[in-house]
Amino acid sequence: MTSINIECVVKERYRIGESPVWEEKEGVLVYVDITGQKVCRWNPTTNQIQSISLDAPVGSVGLRKGGGYVVAMGTTFCALNWEDKKVTTLARVDEDKPNNRFNDGKVDPKGRFFAGTMSQEIRPAVVERNQGSLYTLYPDHTVLKHFDLVDISNGIDWSLDHKTLYYIDSLSYTVDALDYDVNTGKTSNRRHLYRLEKDEGIPDGMCIDAEGKLWVACYSGGRVIRIDPQTGKRIQTVKLPVDKTTSCCFGGENYSEMYVTSACDGMDEELSKRQPQSGGIYKITGLGVKGIPPNEFAG
Repeated sequence: MTSINIECVVKERYRIGESPVWEEKEGVLVYVDITGQKVCRWNPTTNQIQSISLDAPVGSVGLRKGGGYVVAMGTTFCALNWEDKKVTTLARVDEDKPNNRFNDGKVDPKGRFFAGTMSQEIRPAVVERNQGSLYTLYPDHTVLKHFDLVDISNGIDWSLDHKTLYYIDSLSYTVDALDYDVNTGKTSNRRHLYRLEKDEGIPDGMCIDAEGKLWVACYSGGRVIRIDPQTGKRIQTVKLPVDKTTSCCFGGENYSEMYVTSACDGMDEELSKRQPQSGGIYKITGLGVKGIPPNEFAG
C-alpha cells in the first residue's frame, strides 16, 4: 500500500481559497479566493500563479465548454474570458437580499452550473441564518431555484450514475442526498446521508472519486474525510497541517492527485504562527484512488 504524502504546493495565503477544479487542457488548477475577490490558476509544471481580480466576492468557478470559465460572484452568474479578463453577466439571483453572496458551485453532467447563496459572514462560519438558496444556471441562462432556507450553501457533486445529487449546507453538519433527474436538472427527496462528528469540524467543499465515494473537506477540522454513500459511513480520514481546510478536487496525471484548498481569514496571531501555511493549497498523493474529469458548462 502506498503511503500518503501531503505537500503545500501553493504557498500564497489566500483569505478563503475555494472551488478548486482541474483544467486538463491547460494543465492547471483553477480556484478562487472568495473574500480576496480573485479567480486564480496555478501551473504545477512552471509553478506560475495567474489571477484576475473581480469586483465582488467570488464563490465558485467552473470550466466552460466554449473556453474560459463560468463564475458565481456576488449574486451574479457570469462568464469570465481569461484572455481579455472580460466578465459578462449571465443571470442574477437574490436581488431582494443585498447582503447575500454566492458560495460553492459545480457543473453537472449535462453542462448546467449549480451554485448556492448565503448571507455575508459576520465572522468565519457565522452568518444570518436561512438566507441562502440553491440555484441552477442552465445553458440558455435561465435559472432554477431548488430550495431556500439555506445557511451556508456548500459542497455539491453527483453520483457516478447521475441519479443522486450530494449537497452540503454547512451549518446542518450533514452531507445530504437528493434524487436527481439529469434530463431536467430537477431535484427531489432530500435526506441526510452522513452527520459529522464533533471533532470533524464543519462540512465544506466536496468531490467524488472514480469508485463513487465522497470526499469532504472539513473546515475547522483540518482534514478531508471519505464517505461511502451506500452505507453512510466514514471510511477514511486524512489530516492536514492546517485547520481551515475548505474544499478538494482530483487533478494531475490521470486525476490521481487530490488538491485541497484552505483559508486564513479570521485566524488569530497564535494560530497563524502555529499554522503559517494556512490559506495555501495542498496536494495529497498516495490515496490509491483516482478522481473523474470535471464537467463543463454548456452555455
